[in-house]
Amino acid sequence: MPRLKRLTGSEVIEILEAFGFQIHSQRGSHVKLRRVGAKSNETLTVPNHKQLDVGTCKAIYRQATKYIAEQELYSYFYE
Repeated sequence: MPRLKRLTGSEVIEILEAFGFQIHSQRGSHVKLRRVGAKSNETLTVPNHKQLDVGTCKAIYRQATKYIAEQELYSYFYE
């Protein structure tokens, strides 16, 4: 079974920026990324920490698959 990669907050932000998300705002260590879609604004929040917990990475991945096809995103988050 594939394992979830241990990513940093800045790595996740870079991955999402590659899919068209842009930094919208930041409060403390949490960064809001936004992508303006045809129907609505798509927003994801990423904690900009040195290393994200596995559960946090999984939650971000699950939320991002609402906006990005899972096949495209899978290789960035799983080994």
